[in-house]
Amino acid sequence: MSIHTPAAEAARRRTFAIISHPDAGKTTLTENLLLTGGAIRAAGAVRARGEQRRTRSDWMKIERERGISVSASVMTFDHAGLMFNLLDTPGHEDFSEDTYRTLTAADAAVMVLDAAKGIEPQTLKLFEVCRLRDIPIITFINKMDREALDPFELIDEIASKLALDPAPLYWPAGSGGRFKGVLDLRRQQFLPYARKSSTDEEGHPDPVALKSNAISTHLDPDELGELEEGAMLVQEAAKPFDPQSFLEGHMTPIFFGSALRHFGVNQLLEGLGAYAPPPKAVKATRAGDETHVAPGDAEVTGFVFKVQANMDPNHRDRIAFLRLCSGEFKRGMKLKVQNTGRQLSVNSPIMFFASDRELAEEAYAGDVIGIPNHGVLRVGDSLSETGALRFAGLPNFAPEILRRVRVKDPLKAKHLKKALEGLAEEGVTQLFRPIIGSDFIVGAVGQLQFEVMADRLSGEYDLDVIFEAAPYAEARWLSGSDADIEDFGSKHRTAMAEDIDGQAVFLAKSAWEIGYVSERFPKLSFERTKERG
Repeated sequence: MSIHTPAAEAARRRTFAIISHPDAGKTTLTENLLLTGGAIRAAGAVRARGEQRRTRSDWMKIERERGISVSASVMTFDHAGLMFNLLDTPGHEDFSEDTYRTLTAADAAVMVLDAAKGIEPQTLKLFEVCRLRDIPIITFINKMDREALDPFELIDEIASKLALDPAPLYWPAGSGGRFKGVLDLRRQQFLPYARKSSTDEEGHPDPVALKSNAISTHLDPDELGELEEGAMLVQEAAKPFDPQSFLEGHMTPIFFGSALRHFGVNQLLEGLGAYAPPPKAVKATRAGDETHVAPGDAEVTGFVFKVQANMDPNHRDRIAFLRLCSGEFKRGMKLKVQNTGRQLSVNSPIMFFASDRELAEEAYAGDVIGIPNHGVLRVGDSLSETGALRFAGLPNFAPEILRRVRVKDPLKAKHLKKALEGLAEEGVTQLFRPIIGSDFIVGAVGQLQFEVMADRLSGEYDLDVIFEAAPYAEARWLSGSDADIEDFGSKHRTAMAEDIDGQAVFLAKSAWEIGYVSERFPKLSFERTKERG
């Protein structure tokens, strides 16, 4: 029997996501964080196939073939008295809304930058989502063992492109072949880097005091002078690290290292434990009135931020990922879905440890549990013991690519409708039904989503589909009075559609057309995002 209070258990949770541009080293960092946290025994296990394949999110066939992460997953590990929930996000440039939505379940984010490239376009996109949700960001500048940009250039870029105050907690001595380690600016200790380190053991020498004689075994006088000068300059130029400013989203602590060589990873994990916030109170409504749900509240509550079908090919399962917001969850509990009033007995909840899935006997605010269900739960659903609480919905973003979808065998058209609705409920695609005509229009953030869709329609539903160019370039949700929407719809019937929730959508041929119609119909809003749930 648990003697832990919900508030005390929540306080030791650190739920964070890793965001990065493709190839910045996110998978390697994930693997080495799990290794440091004791969740896996050997580096490389995260990539292992066969029995160990479930150690990471890349279980989908298309992911295994391409060696990229398409679908976000979660990994839980206990380390130094804290429970870490690492939310893995797709790092591929054609990532999906899955990435955006996973960030809604995170309390902090680790932004991984390639030291040679700095901030890349996708990093900016993901950063904007963190900013929308007030998620504090820790920066890990990776690949210091390769030729890198000047560290001052990197921190200037963070300050100018992200409008964040950079606060380096460490400072590098060289990069590439000249990389010798990092200086801990708070403790004035030098952490030496050993080039020949193996990844499955630490392999790096012990830290030495900057002012000790032992420093000469790692740095020659010129290198030491350069490091001391750089450290002095950055401490004068940068604001000192302020944990409160970080939590409010104004400042980012900066770590340097090489995930591949397992250097700097321990320090990052220590920083996450020390500075990343535990779960906080979440806004919600109860019977139409606004309220806040605190992690220590007695009632078990949470929201579904992701639904994944067929994680196990042997069972046509659907797993809803529930981020808990309060209470002490126990296996076998009954929870109600707010928008449908349906009651679920949660008898087989799953905790996702790095090495496998296990039944979750108990869980607390900040934890993510998987709930197997047969289409009862959707992305954005709020669950609680009373069924009266509703959390703010999760964002849907206007798709960047629209395609018509047809099934090659016309006799299977009905099956296509059901399959597309299932994928839309999971958040794999957005589905629009034009008011005129029978073709479905599917929308995605990137091209890869169509390949994932085709792969899953074929493998799970036995449907061969064709994606064709649609006559539309943009989709916008309409908001305004029913009369104004009806008036607009009657004048633009061929461009009107409904989404999966029955909300009116305007399908435009170009961005110019959106500007044109919004000027002519000033009472209507043409929205790029919509909250779901």
